[in-house]
This record gives sequence, structure tokens and C-alpha cells, in this order.
Amino acid sequence: MNVPSNARYVIVGAGIHGLSTAWHLATELAERGLGDGGDVLVVDKTGIGAGASGVACGVIRNNYFQPAMRRLMAHSVDVWESDPEAFSYHGVGYIQAAPDAMRDDVVQIHAEQQAIGYESVLVEGVDACHEYMHEMFSDWQAPGVSVILHEKRGGYANNVASLRGLAEKVRDAGVRIATGVTVTGMRLEGGRVAAVETDAGVIACEHVVAAAGPWVRDLWAMLDLPSTVTVRTPDGRVVPDAPMWTYWALQEGILDVDPQEFMDNRGEFPPVIHVDSDAPLYDDVDGTLITDRIWGIYYKPDFHFGGVQGGASPEPIGRPADSVAVDPYGTASPEFVVGEDFVRMWTSALAACHKRFEGRRDIYRKEPSGGIGAFTPDSFPVFDTFRENAYVIADSNHGYKMIGVGALVARELLGEPQELLEPFRLARYERGELHPTSHSPFPWS
Repeated sequence: MNVPSNARYVIVGAGIHGLSTAWHLATELAERGLGDGGDVLVVDKTGIGAGASGVACGVIRNNYFQPAMRRLMAHSVDVWESDPEAFSYHGVGYIQAAPDAMRDDVVQIHAEQQAIGYESVLVEGVDACHEYMHEMFSDWQAPGVSVILHEKRGGYANNVASLRGLAEKVRDAGVRIATGVTVTGMRLEGGRVAAVETDAGVIACEHVVAAAGPWVRDLWAMLDLPSTVTVRTPDGRVVPDAPMWTYWALQEGILDVDPQEFMDNRGEFPPVIHVDSDAPLYDDVDGTLITDRIWGIYYKPDFHFGGVQGGASPEPIGRPADSVAVDPYGTASPEFVVGEDFVRMWTSALAACHKRFEGRRDIYRKEPSGGIGAFTPDSFPVFDTFRENAYVIADSNHGYKMIGVGALVARELLGEPQELLEPFRLARYERGELHPTSHSPFPWS
């Protein structure tokens, strides 16, 4: 495909971040009389949503132990709610059910949600939690739950449909999306990016935005940025050569049942359910022990996926140089991304939570879901400017739900630093300004 020889803004990646940034940037330029969508070009090596965004589970939540993440997610939920139809957004809410070991974390999240005006309900005690969930699901039986946080906002969106709607907004704003264009290098002159090199030609630019999801490692290298970083931990330890990028396989799948089978007691769509439990988890088929450590799953009925869809904690697959090809999605089969251990664990956990899912492992459907994520040293995003005019959006696998990041990045590109993005600068590692961690089994919590 032909590409223009120059563009003020070149955005690499046509996933949730690239498209959101393009849409908001074009809008801001027009509203301020500084230009229009014709100043913005999006390039993608394959197509719209061809990477992580297109296989995302689609869960949208505020449920984070980290205050900075919680504020950022509240902003993103506002964007999702701004046009539910275009974004194929379902505001059904989100429930976290957790064990006593996580009680203090959940109580703190609830208190801080109230402080920012994010509506949620807290339920405490084993009996009260069981009654709350049993009122919603008559077959609820999850063990090891003593605290529940029910977020009334959030929910999920259908990934491909939402990207299609977002791309329409981008095109309506006058932005060109060039697909089938692979970025091969960055031309650095005087410490800044003078041009983006592609297999379809060289594009001179004033600014470049790297919004390529798990391919961020490659764009990072093209910008001649270091593959390791110094990390100072809150207890004063210094890790001098922490790998900047580590890849994890995202464990997600689908139970092939009619989504209508997973309605609540009123016959309505339930909230997205996330269960963390410290009760031993046994195999639903043969009764053998799967784990006696804390485990967690999430799930929802989804007509886009055509079943009950969800996942569990991702699995590390090593440092990228050792175990991931240049194209982390191109050769990844569903079996590579999701193994039999996940199928056994997830279906057994579903059965532990709901009687209706007992004995149904045989209808687990093997197809692309999940994918591979590029994680930063602390598993939280980096949003920052490098080489003077290269903006890097490294979502550390928090990406799809964070549709609002594009609006904030657009303002920063126009010279307005955004307070919501300040806690996510690269310098936090060396300064020891890391985000707090909870007792959740998920690495990003």
C-alpha cells in the first residue's frame, strides 16, 4: 500500500490505543484550530485489531489496588459510556469475590472508589457474601469467599465490534488508516525521530506514537532505547538490569454454551464475575488436587464469542529474546497460548463457582483467545516521551479496557501534561516510585 511521504503525526498500531489516540488527536487539532485529521496517519502491519485488541476478553473494570490505575480506569469508563452503541459496550458492572487474605485490599479499593465517586457496594462475611451472590445466582457455590466488591459501572465490550466503531470515528475525523504497512525502522537525526521507515516507503514526521501492544519491544529497539532498566524497590533494593520487556501467555478461553444459559435469577445479563479463592481447587472430572494456593478466574456470557468467556492468571514464557519471535502473534496457535493445564483449571473453577458448570469440560472450545502480552518490569504501563518526539504507549497488557488513554496522550502531544499519566513515566523505576501491590494472584494487581 502506498503511504504519504510525510505526516505531522504517525501512529504505529491500529488497536485500541492507536485508534483512540488518532480519534482524540484529530478532534483536538480541529477544535483548537491547529489542524485536522489529515495531519494524522495510522499505520498497521496487518489490519485494525489484528493483534492484542482483537482477541481481548473485553472486560472493563475499575477494580485496581493501585490508586493511579483506579483513577485512570474511571476516566476510561467515562469514554466507554460516552457511546455504548458505537463501542459495543455492555455496562453490566463487575463483581470481585475474594478470600479473607484479600479483605483489607478490597475494603481499601471500595473506600477509595467512594472517594472518587465511583459507585460500588461492599459485602463482608462468608454468610453475607454467599447470600448476596445466591440472590443473583441460585446455583452459586464458590468456596473461600468472604468479601465482595460489586462495581455498578464497567462491564465488557465486544472487541472486534468496538474497534470497528472506533475506526469509524477515526475515519470520520479525517484520519487515514494505512494497513498492511510494516514499520522497519526509525530514522534518528539530532536525537529525535525525523522519519518512520516502512516497507511501503519512508514517512517524514514531526511526532511518532508507538501504540503497537506486544510489538512495543521492537519499536523500543528501533528508537535505540535500552533493553534493561534499573529498578529501585520500595524497600531500597536496587535491581540494576531488570529486563524492560517480559512476555506472558494470556490464559483465556470459551465454554461452548448458549450465553443465554448464564443469566442471573432475573433472566438478565449478570455483571462480569471475578473470583479469587484460597480454598483448595479440585479437578471437576477426576477429583485430583489442582492447587492448594490462592487461585483466580473471571468470566461472563458473551454473544460475540458465542459462549461463556473468561480467563485466569497469565503464565510467564520467559524473556522475549529467549522465547518469543519478532512477531509474537504470527506463529502463536491457540494451543501455544492456552494449554491443557489452563482448560483443566478454568473449567474446574467454573464448576466450583456454579453448579450449572459441573461436568462440562467436554464443551470447552479451542479457538484463538487471550494471546501474548508484553509486560514492563512492574507489570504496569509506561506512558512517556522519548527521543524528544516519540511517544510510547506501553500498556503492559492493561490495554483494551484503557480506551481513555488516547484522549490523554493526544493532549500531551499538544503540549499539555496530564496528571493521570504522571505516575506511569519510565523514571519511576529508578526513583523507586513503584505502584503498590496487593495479595491478588494476578501479576498486575
